[in-house]
Amino acid sequence: MSDLAFRRATQSDLPAIVAMLADDPLGAAREQVADPLPASYVAAFAAIDRDANQLLLVAEQHGAIVGSLQLFFLPGLSYQGAWRAQVEAVRVAAPWRGKGLGRRMMEHAITLAKARHCHLMQLSTHKSRGDAHRFYERLGFVKSHDGMKLALE
Repeated sequence: MSDLAFRRATQSDLPAIVAMLADDPLGAAREQVADPLPASYVAAFAAIDRDANQLLLVAEQHGAIVGSLQLFFLPGLSYQGAWRAQVEAVRVAAPWRGKGLGRRMMEHAITLAKARHCHLMQLSTHKSRGDAHRFYERLGFVKSHDGMKLALE
């Protein structure tokens, strides 16, 4: 993985990113892989791309997108006005799983968060994703809060 590169995603990366999002039991039920992609993905990408406090990151090797994550930088009043980094939608392409790519992507995201002077990094992961829970715990994340969601549609 010596030629692995991390960079901001471009619109042309969307098909690969959406394919990774759809490549698990939860994503398969909620994502739509089509050619062309639904316009909703393009609109979401545009909103993310123009927001200085968001980063859609891809991992690229040999010209192929092999991983992706979304990183948010959130201002807050708690912790004396500290910023937080939030990680979402961490995905590694199936052939690359178990080879350390996820760790390298998360380490890169942590470096970016530190560069933005974030006080902490947070994430949520579905209760059914036991392997993901163990992965994040190995990186030093702790289960300190219970998350809740309300579906609005």
